[in-house]
Amino acid sequence: MHSVIAASISEHLSTIEALAALSPEIEQLAQRLINTYQQGGKLLICGNGGSAADAQHIAAELVGRFLKQRRALPAIALNVNDASLTAIANDYGYAKLFARQVEAYGQAGDMLIGISTSGNSENVLTAITLAQQQGLYTVGLTGAKGGQLKQMAEQCLCVPSDNTPRIQEMHILVGHILCQLVEDAWD
Repeated sequence: MHSVIAASISEHLSTIEALAALSPEIEQLAQRLINTYQQGGKLLICGNGGSAADAQHIAAELVGRFLKQRRALPAIALNVNDASLTAIANDYGYAKLFARQVEAYGQAGDMLIGISTSGNSENVLTAITLAQQQGLYTVGLTGAKGGQLKQMAEQCLCVPSDNTPRIQEMHILVGHILCQLVEDAWD
């Protein structure tokens, strides 16, 4: 067990060090999200599995608070309404799971963040396509290769790893950094 623990921690630390090279991209994303909020927009965010949990977590930090008391910021995780998810999947198919909600909630000037470790989650890609048609700024959070999302999103932050657990750990770290930078804008 000790070797698994040591290897996981070592790989985590190596991935964090590699992620540091993406600091300018993270800063650019944070500034874009700050601008979205300052102009009256909102954040829509989605993902599958562990990425769905990350989407929900990031949205909760923005609506509630991260580290400071400040006004609530509009952020909607598109994977949290069970009735909508099952109805959309049943009536339109799983590929439209998030796109239907982007159609319902998204407006020009909003931001959509799609989280997919592979960058190839069909329902995230479909949502990105519709979001662009509606005038939302689109962002992908992926692993090293970026998949199709890297080519489709206006900005894609590709975590420098091919290991799903390490990618997901970095996605939540990036999410926390975004939340802190957004909060700092309300000092």
